[in-house]
Amino acid sequence: MINVLINAYAVSPSWGSEPGMGWNWILCIAKHCNVHVITEGEWKEEILNAIKTLPYKDNFHFYFNPVPDFVRSMCWNQGDWRFYKYYRTWQKGALKIAREIIANNQIDVIHQLNMIGFREPGYLWKIKDIPIVWGPIGGFGSIPSGLLSGAGIKFRTFCKLKNLITDIQGRFGRRVGKMMDASYLIAATPDAKRSIESRVNKTVEILNETGIDLSRIPDLVANGPARTTFDIIWVGKFDFRKRLDLALKAVACAGNKNIRLHICGSGTSAQISMYKALSKELNIDDQCVFHGVVPHENILQMMSNCDIMLFTSISDATSTVVVEAINSTIPVLSFNLCGFGPIVKDFGGVTVEPTDSHEAVGQFADKIKEFISNPELLQSIKERQRESRYYLSWDYKGKRMLEIYSQLLDNKISTK
Repeated sequence: MINVLINAYAVSPSWGSEPGMGWNWILCIAKHCNVHVITEGEWKEEILNAIKTLPYKDNFHFYFNPVPDFVRSMCWNQGDWRFYKYYRTWQKGALKIAREIIANNQIDVIHQLNMIGFREPGYLWKIKDIPIVWGPIGGFGSIPSGLLSGAGIKFRTFCKLKNLITDIQGRFGRRVGKMMDASYLIAATPDAKRSIESRVNKTVEILNETGIDLSRIPDLVANGPARTTFDIIWVGKFDFRKRLDLALKAVACAGNKNIRLHICGSGTSAQISMYKALSKELNIDDQCVFHGVVPHENILQMMSNCDIMLFTSISDATSTVVVEAINSTIPVLSFNLCGFGPIVKDFGGVTVEPTDSHEAVGQFADKIKEFISNPELLQSIKERQRESRYYLSWDYKGKRMLEIYSQLLDNKISTK
């Protein structure tokens, strides 16, 4: 069995987003390998308790490197750049722990797993003579300027500054360059693949950072009374990047009173009031159901009761909710953006091109009307989803990582 040292700051069996991503990657790798995992300690008890229930529990070895609570708060507050200072220090501690692990255990491959953002790649590249895998790597790409209309000046300035820093760090960051010399690089999105390949002379594989649990495919809804409504589900936070306003305007533009928009998520009291006021202004408040924050299992059930999912985000990597919709065989309507766009376009649903906000509303509305008038289109998408979803699954990712590790150890891929 291959022995893998995994560096993953965020790991939790009880959360989604980056911590859940870290946990699921480690789970799928540990089905095939013996894993030594360096992680932060916020979810130590949950991790240790979850491992006890697994049939391959002996394949896990965790090493905790905790940070103070105020650093954790910075991490949760996305956009707080102060976190990177402490995260860099954490990575230095992770290097020290890694060297101790290697001194006392046989380690065949090192895997820098998360956080997936490329800006802070850690220091494991300093360890020589052991193949290193980095990825999935994200953090590249930018929001098209045409989709920033309606954003406040503070947010637009932030996006412009972030785009500039991303370009500089991606092209010239010293430690980013050191880590890009890893034995094997995995990109989370097409944007990341293009950016990395422009800097290094090697092929970069795309493996999206999130995945599907094929053992948890939702039950099909039992046949009941025929619905007279066309039900759309929207899931997300009420911040600007999720663009709930575009979803509301698209429903209004479609001009069909049989449409029901199920809005799952929430925000500040000001954001909630703003979007409810917009639905009234658009004269669709009777077509909108604001469900608030909905438990994960209920979201999956709601998906199976809806006709499509409208995903209007303009800044995500792959997005867990998109792959969960595909797993639930519900067609997705989204922008052709980020990591989720190509997946939706290829087999998960229908996309519109990210031009500007005004055009996007009309394009989304046209696609909704097409779905309503053409049930065969919905069925064909569902069939493509069933045929292709394995390649988004954690099972596939675990087996693919085993192949990559094995190739490295067989010298089929140069380690330097």
